[in-house]
Amino acid sequence: MAIDRNSLRGQLFIIIFGANTRKGRLFDVVLLWFILLSILVVCLESVPKIRASYESIFFYLETFFTIAFTIEYFLRVYSHPKPLKYLLSFYGIIDLLSIIPFYLTYFMPSGHYLITIRILRLLRVFRILKLSSFVHHAQVLKTAIAASLQKITVFMLFILALVLIIGTVMYVVEGEENGFTSIPQSIYWAIVTITTVGYGDLTPQTPLGQVISSLVMIMGYAIIAVPTGIVTVEMSRSQPLPRKSDLTECLSCGKRMPLNANFCSNCGHSLKE
Repeated sequence: MAIDRNSLRGQLFIIIFGANTRKGRLFDVVLLWFILLSILVVCLESVPKIRASYESIFFYLETFFTIAFTIEYFLRVYSHPKPLKYLLSFYGIIDLLSIIPFYLTYFMPSGHYLITIRILRLLRVFRILKLSSFVHHAQVLKTAIAASLQKITVFMLFILALVLIIGTVMYVVEGEENGFTSIPQSIYWAIVTITTVGYGDLTPQTPLGQVISSLVMIMGYAIIAVPTGIVTVEMSRSQPLPRKSDLTECLSCGKRMPLNANFCSNCGHSLKE
């Protein structure tokens, strides 16, 4: 449903949802500062010493920011030509989630710390600053992850089977007397070790257990590289190949190179001569 751009609702829509006008850009910049300041207030309030000294100030600031965001949210719903579409959109859901935690404090006192979800609203900076290249690269990453999802799923199933086997072996080798009190506990050790995290809360004591532990740690480095390699390959595939019009020919060896290249990758000849 179209709205009259000269009406109050139309003017609000241009200011709130548009970043091409001076007022719209100013509105978005002020909004981003409000988001950053509200997150800073929540983070500072979580520090006991600071909270003890400025508890009332933090409360008033949080109340102010939440009221401002609540008014902004309802203005977005009111001014949008299709309110339901906005409510169910990604930004609409994020906007709603950013104000709910404050009202949750009446039922769950620590719930207001979830206000830090407002950081997701900073995604609007891509639209405000017109960083289309960032959006493009994010789309490439999304496509690569989606394309490699099946391979990563198979890999993760293999890892789950592997840690189950390793955990069972360590339970048999070390036993309850060395802290490996159950197979689930041993699987936890296997996951911590194979990911090279190594909390140190559970360590093998027998020589055989230490040998197995060393092998698992070495194996962990190779395992971490696998999903990275899968996604990297898919990212390279998702990048469009350069067109012939975007290539230049090296006068020394004839190899075709991108126009922005300074030197030939084949012979090292300068392409800018």
